[in-house]
Parts: sequence; C-alpha cells; structure tokens
Amino acid sequence: MAAIVTDNVTLFLNLPRYILVYLGIWLRPDNYATLYRLYTAIILLSQYSFVFLEFIYIALAWGDMDAVTEASFLLFTQASVCFKVTRFLINKKKFVDLMSLMEEEVFQAQNDRHVRCLLNQSVLLRRLCSFFLGSALTTCTLWGLMPIVDRTDGERIFPFLIWMPVNPQKSPEYEYGYFYQMAAIYISAFLFIGVDNAALSMIMFGCAQLEIIMDKIEQIKRVPMSGKLKKDERERLIQENQVSLVECLKHHQAVIRFIEKAEDTYHANIFFQLTGSVAIICIIGLRITAAAPGSVQFIGMLSYMVTMLSQLFLYCWCGNELTIRSEILREVMYLCPWHEQSNSFRKILWMAMERMKRPIIFKAGHYIPLSRPTFVAILRSSYSYFAVLNQTQNKEK
Repeated sequence: MAAIVTDNVTLFLNLPRYILVYLGIWLRPDNYATLYRLYTAIILLSQYSFVFLEFIYIALAWGDMDAVTEASFLLFTQASVCFKVTRFLINKKKFVDLMSLMEEEVFQAQNDRHVRCLLNQSVLLRRLCSFFLGSALTTCTLWGLMPIVDRTDGERIFPFLIWMPVNPQKSPEYEYGYFYQMAAIYISAFLFIGVDNAALSMIMFGCAQLEIIMDKIEQIKRVPMSGKLKKDERERLIQENQVSLVECLKHHQAVIRFIEKAEDTYHANIFFQLTGSVAIICIIGLRITAAAPGSVQFIGMLSYMVTMLSQLFLYCWCGNELTIRSEILREVMYLCPWHEQSNSFRKILWMAMERMKRPIIFKAGHYIPLSRPTFVAILRSSYSYFAVLNQTQNKEK
C-alpha cells in the first residue's frame, strides 16, 4: 500500500519551531548566520544574567528566611531554563537526527485512518501546551503588575527579588530595570514551552505511531476454515497477513529506536525538571501561605503553582500514554485472528508478544519513569518538604 506523505515534523513540531526560531534557539539559518548567532547570544545572556543576579541577591540576603525562599523559587526556575536551553543547543545534532527519523518512510501514514491518528495526537498536544503557555504568560503578567498594585508608601520596587545595579527610586533607571526583568521572564516562559514542547512532541509522535501499528494489526484478515475459499486464495491471504505482521513488527522496532534516541536526547532535561519541581512546588507553597489571600502576589503565586504542576503533569501524562499504548498493542496482537494463520505466523506473533511483555517506558535520567505514579510521588515529596519547612518557619515566628 502506498504511503500518504505527511509532514510529521510540521505536524508535531510547528509550535516549538515557531517559538524557538524567534528566540534564536532553533536551527541556524543559512542566511544571516552571524546575526542569528549574535541574537542567540543576547537571548542566552538575558537568562544567564538573571540567574547570576539572583545568586548575588541570595548571597546578600542570606540569613533572612523569607527573602531567601521568595528568591529561591525563581532561581530554580531560571536555572532550569538555562540548563534546558543549553542542553538543547548542545544536542542539536541529535535533534536533527530525530526530525530526520520522523520523516522516514516507515513512519508515513498509509491511509486516512493513520492520518487521523497523527492529527489527533498532534492537536491534543497543541491544546495541552497552549494551556501551559497561557498559564505561564498569565503568571508573568501578574508578576509584572505586583510593583504597581502592591506599591507601599509610594516606594517603587522591581517585580522580582534579584540584585539590580540600578536605583529603583530614580528614573529612567527604574524603567530600564523593570523592562529587563519583564523581558527576561517573558523570554523564559517562551523558552520553557518551546524546549518542553519539542521533547513532548517526540513522545506523542511515538504514541501516534503505536496507534497506527494497532490499526494495521486490526486489518489482518480472517482466513475461514470452510471450503468457501479456494486453496490458492487461502494461501494468498495467509501470505499477505504474514507480510502485514512482519511490517508491523518492523514498524514497532522503529518506534522503539526512535523513543530510545529521544530519551537519550532529553533525559537530562526532564530529570532536572522533575527533581527541581520538588523544590519549586515546596517553595511556592510557602510563598502562598505567607501572602495575603486575594492579593496580586497570592494570585500570582497560585497561577505559578498551576503552571509548574501543568508542566510536570504534561511530562508524566505523555510518558504514561506511551507506556499504556505499548501495553495495549500486545493485547491487540493477541486479539487478531492468529488461530486461522500459518504456523510461521503464530511463531512470529508469539516471539513479538514475549518481547512486548516489557513495555516502552520513557525515563528521565534513564531512571525515573514518566508516569502518573511518578507525578503523584513528586507531589507527595513536595508536600512532605513543605510541611517540614512550614513547621520550622512557624516555630521561628
């Protein structure tokens, strides 16, 4: 059956490509390469300088528990952005190889049902990531409003607690500092969604391919044992079914190789995000309890909590979907009319099902499986640390 040529890269990577191109992180264009490098350096400088200034502030405020905790959650977030973007740039060759794999013939749709599988997964991912992006931008906007709404005694303050080499009480120094902080944090939000979406797209592409394999298995034809079929027609059907099964297994092996390469490319990013999320969620919880209910700071922290939880949930949910589909595929293979096929068909099917007893699991750091239990475990750990720190803080007061 002839393949229907679909642009899988555009289908799954259009959103991160659009974001990262405009932030200078995507593949370098052939034209204006020098200017693009300079633009990339400016973007990276905005993020690394923010982390550096955050370190200075924490060092100067060391001993003040409230100031340190208020500054720490942003330090973890910005450090995560810098780490992810740097890893993305270092592993750009691996990323190019993954995009090349996505366009291989084995991953091309062969009919309208396969196209729908690809479309459904790409649209679902786009909607989830759009919610994450909207939540992140809402949080950034609320942070930008804090100096305006929560201004006390007419004293001007910056949106974030970082050391600044300018005086907020003077103009235009305050305006420059305010613009730098807000520009850096908005860039950070877009970098987050761009790099994360690129990794999640690879996982969801694997899910779509497993669904296509299931569809192929379901199309294996029955070979009735009655005398209605002539011998040559019966042998032809048996041969076609065996060819289809072998094709499905080759497709499955290609999916496994693709996911392994994707894990090798992104495992460090996701591991850093999962481990850092424990500290970030814990600190955000402390800031929420300290803020006045209904204030802009309270709403901003609550929005930030939703953003971090949605980011964490996206990774765990996508990884869980991949594992579930790899397990369902084994059941679908068992439900095919194998009892009406040849002995060689049954032997191949048996070996494939034995191999599929080990499902496809995407792991962060080659160690932590992306799954719903992992998501719950991280929330439990975050709450445990939060309870301890909150109790310690209350005793000090």
